[in-house]
Amino acid sequence: MRNDTKRILVVEDEVKIVEFIESYLINSGYEVYKAATGREALKIFIHENIDLILLDLMLPDITGEEVCKEIRKSSKVPIIMLTAKSSDENIINGLDIGADDYMTKPFSPRQMVARVNALFRRVVPEEEDNGVLTFHDGDLVINTTDYTVKKSGRAAYLTPSEYKILITLARRPNKVFTREELINVAFDGDYFGYDRTIDSHIKNLRAKIEDNPKECSYIRTIRGIGYRFGGE
Repeated sequence: MRNDTKRILVVEDEVKIVEFIESYLINSGYEVYKAATGREALKIFIHENIDLILLDLMLPDITGEEVCKEIRKSSKVPIIMLTAKSSDENIINGLDIGADDYMTKPFSPRQMVARVNALFRRVVPEEEDNGVLTFHDGDLVINTTDYTVKKSGRAAYLTPSEYKILITLARRPNKVFTREELINVAFDGDYFGYDRTIDSHIKNLRAKIEDNPKECSYIRTIRGIGYRFGGE
């Protein structure tokens, strides 16, 4: 039986970066696993109970994007991208394939630990109302006790960020949220990205809970303002 210490997998091939990441995470009370290649990371992930992944996008064998895609086939484990590519296009691409957050190199160790802590707070909300939210005659079911979501009777595997956005919108179906408001309410000030990255999370969320992401029933776009929940 494992203890309550959170296990973080660091996927990075630069030894000095790994050493300083490991040092700060251990000092912050986390258990650290390390992988220098994408294939090694996937092997560790299969055999260990990993709670969060710090994933470099440039690896010597397969890319970090490929690792992320493979993990997302079976798991919603939180993933933070580590990238030297700071362009909006590269960052949004990483979020589109399922990452929860990103950090551009170089980054400060304090910022890294703050983001890890923040993402864990999204995984286990401090307080949620216990119960089940049901929409469209059971087509969409959100269980706020175990933080699971079902679409048409099947489990929809949402990342922590996607779940927080969905539950925030679903609890206030008549409110139109701007991107900034959605960040502030859903993540309680723990969000470190810029507001347009919300669009990437919304895109992924729609792909999982909408019958037709181009004609949305649940996550509706209010042009020029933001988003509103359309469940009934």
